[in-house]
Amino acid sequence: MRSKLAFVAPAVLLLQPLAAQYRTALPGYCYEFPRDHFNHPEYQTEWWYYTGNLKSPDGHRFGFELTFFRQGVSRDPAKTAAWELRDLYFAHLALSDLDGGKFYHSERTNRSGPGIAAGNESLGRIWNGNWQIQWRGDNQELRAIDERFQLHLTLHPAKPPVIHGERGVSQKAEGPGRASHYISFTRLWTSGVIDVGNNRVEVSGASWMDHEFFTHQLDSEQIGWDWLSLQLADNTELMLFHIRHKDGSIDPHSAGTYVDANGKTTHLRSADFSLQPADEIWASPITGARYPIHWRVAIPKLSIELEAKTSIESQELTGKTGFAPNYWEGAIVLSGQRGPQSLSGVGYLEMTGYDRPVPFTK
Repeated sequence: MRSKLAFVAPAVLLLQPLAAQYRTALPGYCYEFPRDHFNHPEYQTEWWYYTGNLKSPDGHRFGFELTFFRQGVSRDPAKTAAWELRDLYFAHLALSDLDGGKFYHSERTNRSGPGIAAGNESLGRIWNGNWQIQWRGDNQELRAIDERFQLHLTLHPAKPPVIHGERGVSQKAEGPGRASHYISFTRLWTSGVIDVGNNRVEVSGASWMDHEFFTHQLDSEQIGWDWLSLQLADNTELMLFHIRHKDGSIDPHSAGTYVDANGKTTHLRSADFSLQPADEIWASPITGARYPIHWRVAIPKLSIELEAKTSIESQELTGKTGFAPNYWEGAIVLSGQRGPQSLSGVGYLEMTGYDRPVPFTK
C-alpha cells in the first residue's frame, strides 16, 4: 500500500535552544507511506500508540496498550557512535483483563545503542527491547513480553491510514508549528494469543494505531487533554480530543475525525462536538488524580449521542521515567444512538494532566 499527500508550505525551525535543532509540524508536509509509518528524527517528539479490545472464543474481554515513544535530545552530527545519546526511547505496555477485573502495566527506557530501540523503515520494525511491531506487507505483528503476561498479535488494516486535522496538521494551539503530524489506522482486525500467568488465551477483535510526530510543546495555559478512539458497530470510527486550560475551559483547537464505513474522513472542529464528563470519578491512590471515567459524547451534525464507560476503574499508568506523564488509559464500552437507531461499540479513553500539567501535546 503506497499513497502520497502533497502540500506546499516549507518547514521552519523553533527558536528555543534545543528545539531549534528540529523541524516543526506545519502545513506543507508531504505524506508518503510506508515511509511515514516509521522514524522521523528531524522532529523532537514521536510516538506510536497501539490499543485494542479483544475477546476469547468464550467471550472473555481484554484490552491492551503498547506504546513506543522517541524523544530527541541532540541533533549533533558529530554524535555518530552507537552509544551516543541522540534519542531516548520509552515504551509502555498494559493489559486490561476486563472480565477478570485486573490491570497490568509495565514500562522501559533505552537509548538506541547498537539496535536496542528504534523505528526503522528498511527493517519494517518499531521496537524497544523485545517489545516490537514488525511489518509484513500490510500486516503488523505485535510482540510484547512481560514477566506477568505476553501479547502475540497480528493486526490487519480494514481501512487505509487516516491523516487527521486540516492541511496535513493537527493543530493543538494558536501559532505556526503548535501542531503535530497525526496518522491513524482506525480499525485493525486483530487475532492472536495472550498469555496471562500460566494461561494462554486465543483472542480476536479490533485495534487502533496512532502515530504522531512534532516538536512544539503545549501552550503555557494548556494542562492536559481527554482523548477517545471509538470503533462503532456500524463499521465507522471516531477520534475526538479536547485540550483543557488551567481555568477549566476547553481550547478551541480541540478537534476530531469521523471515518465512515468506506474510509472517507470528515474533520470535526471543537464546535462540532461535545465531550462531557459525568459524575462518576475514580481517585488514584498513587497520584491523587481524580479521573472522570464516564463520558457523554454528542456530535449533532452526525446525529450521534454516546455514553462511554469502563469495566475497570483502575487503568492508570504511573511512569518512573520522568518523561511521560502519569495518565489514565483504558478500554471503554460505548452505547447510544445515531438518530433513531441504537449504536454500540468499543474504544479507548486517555486522560492526562489530572495530577499535574503534562510536558507535551497530544
